[in-house]
Amino acid sequence: MSHRSLSLAGLLAAGLGFSAYAIAALAPTSDVAAVVSRAERAPDAAAPAAQPGDSAQPEVDPHVAVLNDFYAQDDSGGRQNQFPSARLCGTCHVAIYEEWSTSQHAYASISPMFHKFEQALNTLASGTVGAFCLRCHATVGTQMGEERHVPVYEREPVSLEGVTCITCHRVNQNFMKVNGERNLVEGPITERVFGPTQPVKDENGKTSYDRITEEYGLEASMDTKGSVVHAQPEQHSQISTSEFCMSCHQVAVHPGIKLEVVWDQYKDSPALAEGITCQDCHMGKVLGAKADGGDNWMRAPGFVVKGVEGEPKKHTDHSFVGPGYSIAHPGIFPHNNMVENRFSVPEWLAFDWREWTKPDFEQRVADGKVAPETFKSTFTFTDGRTKEIDWSSREDRADARRVIEVNQQRMASRNEKRRVLMESGSHIDGPFFDGPREAGSSLDFHYVVKNISKGHNFPSGSLGAQPEIWLNVALLADDGAGGWKRVWESGYVDKNGDMADNHSDEVHAGTIEPDYQLFNLQSKFLTTNLKGTDREMYLPVPFDTDQLPFIRPAGTPNSVLNHPPLIRMEQRSIPPLSERKAEYTVPGKLLEKAGRYRLAVRLRSRSEPMYFMKVVGATEEMMRLMNEQMIDIHPYTVEFEVR
Repeated sequence: MSHRSLSLAGLLAAGLGFSAYAIAALAPTSDVAAVVSRAERAPDAAAPAAQPGDSAQPEVDPHVAVLNDFYAQDDSGGRQNQFPSARLCGTCHVAIYEEWSTSQHAYASISPMFHKFEQALNTLASGTVGAFCLRCHATVGTQMGEERHVPVYEREPVSLEGVTCITCHRVNQNFMKVNGERNLVEGPITERVFGPTQPVKDENGKTSYDRITEEYGLEASMDTKGSVVHAQPEQHSQISTSEFCMSCHQVAVHPGIKLEVVWDQYKDSPALAEGITCQDCHMGKVLGAKADGGDNWMRAPGFVVKGVEGEPKKHTDHSFVGPGYSIAHPGIFPHNNMVENRFSVPEWLAFDWREWTKPDFEQRVADGKVAPETFKSTFTFTDGRTKEIDWSSREDRADARRVIEVNQQRMASRNEKRRVLMESGSHIDGPFFDGPREAGSSLDFHYVVKNISKGHNFPSGSLGAQPEIWLNVALLADDGAGGWKRVWESGYVDKNGDMADNHSDEVHAGTIEPDYQLFNLQSKFLTTNLKGTDREMYLPVPFDTDQLPFIRPAGTPNSVLNHPPLIRMEQRSIPPLSERKAEYTVPGKLLEKAGRYRLAVRLRSRSEPMYFMKVVGATEEMMRLMNEQMIDIHPYTVEFEVR
């Protein structure tokens, strides 16, 4: 597989591989010059021999190397140069880049589920949704004028970064409720950036920025022979407030239905009254809550230049931990700047990460038991161009495996943070028995599920009716042989992973019983039928009343009906510092005899329901990854006696 021939358009714009210059920027300082020197040679050219009297070459600065590559290979008329990539910012702000690269912000425009959902919604609504969703998920791409139908592998590299550095730090106006329609300040990497603090001058009239740029030879100019840096940061005070997050986390679509309602929940919360912000809980050192009575912020070097770390300062965690997670190919996400990661999106999509490079598989390859065609495929772009993909090289496969293993370790760490966050905002009490515990009699009991977060509902009002949190309770009986057998359960799932409610394929087929005692906190879309009551719908599109639906502003004000006509969303989540009772009854016939019993309970959290994924055309692999990364919250077991 030849990767040297891939240009920025073919390697970066089409994928997430990085050029040799970008690789050099993240290599150890001692290796930078050698890496860049190799990259600058023609593929078949030999390095010129050193001549007597040659002067020593100056050290190649990684920032200049990255910038030269990024600006020299511009195939789009220069517009992309006005929107610097996060990988440029990451050459100095290493810790922040590492955190961000695993975040849902970084995932926003790569997410295969987002693209499936967005495409299905546009198709079913006859295209009238347009690029609405991309305003938040690919703000930079939208501002650059990328059309909504352009696939991931044909977008500009910075567009693939979703909510990237400049999405927040190139905003200098207060936009408030604008449904993600914000304007970014355009300009090269030398343009000013905006942050939460006002630069302070010392007795010599210099800011910390002035002192740092002088000490390290940095200059906000593309013509410098030294290291390039952004201009003096300016204060944008809103960036440290919850109002800044509102632009994308409070979103209403054209009929008036609100898909993102986190701000609505927050503005009525105890957190707002106490001055606790979104940033306090989601960017602080204590996940899900502001540290009591003190500083909630980590401290870390503000920058790393030429291998030298700056002074430790307040550090905000840019991993933005929340309940979401990635189901993208682990070679594609998280963003990864390893030297080995030289593959494009089409190449990664052809790489079977579940099988290739495993010892038994590679042994079968060595024994000639794997057909050579297994590693070869042709990828076709939307304009008809094709790319031949060949994974025959064991070295290429080994490099790919190293990238995947690192990415999986990074995502495992993030998923643990996700579990900590979810547990810090919730609590289960119980079981509380509401009647006698006697063999042959029904067993009545309940749990109390609490939202101990001050900021918003549990689950939050994000992503419409997709995020799922439900209670799974099982009654186990002593089998008399040292084990336990399940005699009753609520919150069980069907063969697809769906709860046994009215969206379950198996419930519809009659192969499993409906779970009539299901405790489910998932919100639901409701649409109006031609006659009768509203019904739950997987998408906010009223098919029953309009077989060719158009999503347009409603003709009747919402204030008249108290909800949008034809479509609404029913929230079932728990408000801040509130609780809800989950009541259960086990039929007496299942308690056959006296003895020891156990009640096992857990809250289960998943980003997307399987029925929804199938409706929008998700692949089996996407659904498998969604189920594999589901987490259990507060699992525990209580043992008791039945007389």
